[in-house]
Amino acid sequence: MIIGEKIKRLRQGKLLTQEELADRCELSKGFISQLERDLTSPSIATLVDILESLGTNLKEFFNEEEDEKIVFSNDDFFEFEDNDLKYRIDWIVPNAQKNAMEPILITLAQEGSYKLESAHEGEEFGYVLKGNIYVHLGDKKHKAKKGESFYYKAKKDHYISNAGKVEAKVIWVSTPPSF
Repeated sequence: MIIGEKIKRLRQGKLLTQEELADRCELSKGFISQLERDLTSPSIATLVDILESLGTNLKEFFNEEEDEKIVFSNDDFFEFEDNDLKYRIDWIVPNAQKNAMEPILITLAQEGSYKLESAHEGEEFGYVLKGNIYVHLGDKKHKAKKGESFYYKAKKDHYISNAGKVEAKVIWVSTPPSF
């Protein structure tokens, strides 16, 4: 690990000059400059002082986070099919329920619908990829066709249904995760 580069990023993130950081740690600006260029190494006590001045600690500083997976393919998807309601869900981001939002690809057969979801905190967004659907919010329904999107606060019971005679496909995102 290149300590100096990481310290420099933290310092710049706090909008501090080298001199301001040096003053907070009772060090010289030259020492901070050399440290950031990896020309010198601090003692543990000095590193602790610098990190405290930057709002972190040794554990967080040296914690190497795993690279988060960014791109997902069909091999990563998890699928569920409900033959009674005539829908299929593809969870297109595995383990998305741990995130702030959860996207799915939902396919509705002719006369198919997704199960009724009770009102909850959060918001929902969808984009119709194929076909026509109804978005049911409480006692109202709104039609959306291919190329259109929907967005609502989930304060009422809700679900979507196929409004056409052909299969419908929708990218649907819920926050917080609820699928």
